[in-house]
Amino acid sequence: MKAVSSPAVVGSPTVPSASTVLELLKPVTWFPPMWAFACGVVSAGVALDGNWFLLILGVVLAGPMVCATSQAVNDWFDRHVDAINEPQRPIPSGRMPGRWGLYVACGWTVLSLLVASLLGKWGFTAAVVGLLLAWAYSAPPLRLKRNGWWGNAACGLCYEGLAWVTGAAVMLGGSPPNFAVLSLALLYSIGAHGIMTLNDFKSIEGDEKMGVNSLPVLLGVPGAALCACVIMLGAQCIVVSLLFAWHKPWQAVAVALLVVLQAVLMRRFLKDPIRHAIWYSGFGIPVFVSGMMVCAFAVRDFGGGS
Repeated sequence: MKAVSSPAVVGSPTVPSASTVLELLKPVTWFPPMWAFACGVVSAGVALDGNWFLLILGVVLAGPMVCATSQAVNDWFDRHVDAINEPQRPIPSGRMPGRWGLYVACGWTVLSLLVASLLGKWGFTAAVVGLLLAWAYSAPPLRLKRNGWWGNAACGLCYEGLAWVTGAAVMLGGSPPNFAVLSLALLYSIGAHGIMTLNDFKSIEGDEKMGVNSLPVLLGVPGAALCACVIMLGAQCIVVSLLFAWHKPWQAVAVALLVVLQAVLMRRFLKDPIRHAIWYSGFGIPVFVSGMMVCAFAVRDFGGGS
């Protein structure tokens, strides 16, 4: 699709306000990767001591930098879809005029790389991979989000797994994390695939018109909702099994109870996915990520490194 500027709106500004830029970067979306990075730090089993600077810098990189960049990139390349689904957003509303959405996306990409360069080889490499996934997810020619399976996988990997592994590796001084850390990061990335599907129920109309094959478009609303729940619960059930195998029974029971709570909440979500997707995001996802931190503490005495 040919790139065009934001629609002209009578009385629209020529330069976006700071509040509009912040809205484009969506601070509410920064929490998952910041939390995942913190889980990686905990799972490494390394005393913070003089590493507070790395912790703070890594959290900033994961959320206000890389995640924020992905939001700006997505909103620029999704502006035609948003004009149908959410015309009040900064770009389709005209509050982010001209090509400013693209300028912010490019500028935040460069700024993210500069911040990442302070985190050593692992931090910088992870930022590069995360930024590549962010652009590949939204921008042509790949535009992974055109297929819900690939797009959600890229988001889950970037938001959860990559941030987790980066947090552990940074604390380990560049040494690769051990099998337990990598396994948990991968499984919670898979679980996050289901979480990403929750965001698609509000965009079905625009996705259908613009050829974005999200899972609700591909599978239908009931099928996509059931698929999201199965993926989220299935990944965590494997986590529980691993925790038992690693002789962490108390943590395994704790995560199992969190899984049961999610299943209870899912019953309401499955009755009306379009109406309750945001509701489940507000109540179910905090329970999901709580299990991540339980797991991080469970494996911290493994030493973190391979």
